[in-house]
Amino acid sequence: MEERKEYRIGELYNVQNGLSKGGEFFGTGYPFVSFKTVFNNYFLPVSILDLAETSEVDRIKYSVKRGDILITRTSETAEELGMSCVALSDMPNATYNGFCKRLRPCHNDIVLPEYIGYLFRSKAIRSIFNSLSSMTTRASLRNDDLLGIKLSLPTINEQKKVASILRTIDTKIELNRRINDNLEQQAQALFKSWFVDFEPFKEGKFVDSEMGMIPEGWKVGRLCDFAIITMGQSPSGDSYNENKEGMVFYQGRSEFGNRFPSIKLYTTDPNRIAEKNSILISVRAPVGDINIASQDCCIGRGLASIKARGNYNSFLYYTVKSMKKEFDVYNGEGTVFGSINKDSLNSMPVIIPTTEEISNFEKITSVLDYNYEKCHRENIILTSLRDNLLPRLISGGLKINDLNC
Repeated sequence: MEERKEYRIGELYNVQNGLSKGGEFFGTGYPFVSFKTVFNNYFLPVSILDLAETSEVDRIKYSVKRGDILITRTSETAEELGMSCVALSDMPNATYNGFCKRLRPCHNDIVLPEYIGYLFRSKAIRSIFNSLSSMTTRASLRNDDLLGIKLSLPTINEQKKVASILRTIDTKIELNRRINDNLEQQAQALFKSWFVDFEPFKEGKFVDSEMGMIPEGWKVGRLCDFAIITMGQSPSGDSYNENKEGMVFYQGRSEFGNRFPSIKLYTTDPNRIAEKNSILISVRAPVGDINIASQDCCIGRGLASIKARGNYNSFLYYTVKSMKKEFDVYNGEGTVFGSINKDSLNSMPVIIPTTEEISNFEKITSVLDYNYEKCHRENIILTSLRDNLLPRLISGGLKINDLNC
């Protein structure tokens, strides 16, 4: 029979609040683990991109070592409280955000970091954090409450087996993400080479235009010349549901992923529809963020859809993606919250190459896009598998021997 023992967090870990610094100290210096990094990752990334000017005393007191658990200690909502991120290796010279706490293990023979990363993200532990949050104007987590949480732990050997299964799935998910990052970079580089720098066409004749010199035969038009724009409109609130009744509904950019949005809501009363493969664009601050609709969907007033008039989905996607500076003009200029309307979207100037050049681009990028979507869909399946296995393995309800692996 599997041995499980119960411990208070305070028996296993020491707690330390994070480092608070003024805004002028950020952007240069040493690695700094941000609130966002903790919130978005089960495990600390190998490379920490955020930087902060810190002293030697700071880097000793707020250090990050293997086994450390960084936990969000305050947030605007209870649901964002107690989100954890575990370090799987020492992070030299790194410090961590003042809105987080650090739990440092004092018994390495009892807890395995790879297992703890999944345990602290399990629904059972997340529900405990939610119940402990003290709400005033912000949710907060007190040390006494944190250290008093009870954990039921299997043996180290069992922790290793559980972590190995879950990490194998996550490793494949991460590999697919890296593949997709590479595919995206290839397509973006090709778009820039052809349609921004005009490298394949430099030996030909160029003509002047309102957007500068362009290859002869190309023209400057408006976004509406090769795309149909539909502004979103939210359906009635009582039609919203999470039970998969009706049509997928995206309210705004909060559902956006790297390229495809996450499905959270459905509506039984869809009105403004974005067709599959249309671009979904945020029309409220931050204006210009984009994703691609992976199925027909209803869009709320925070979004618009941009649908190619021909079979030019990739060209349209990278064209809109390249227009970030143009969209930034609408982010809060003269108003508290930035926004853009349909007329402004329709009238945005764009360079329109010949049909032949667009088709040549599509022939190359369609293969990249196919492989990107294949990896994305595989990750949806793998994530669902991991999320279904996690609570059952963590609780001991599903035994390792019961798995056919």
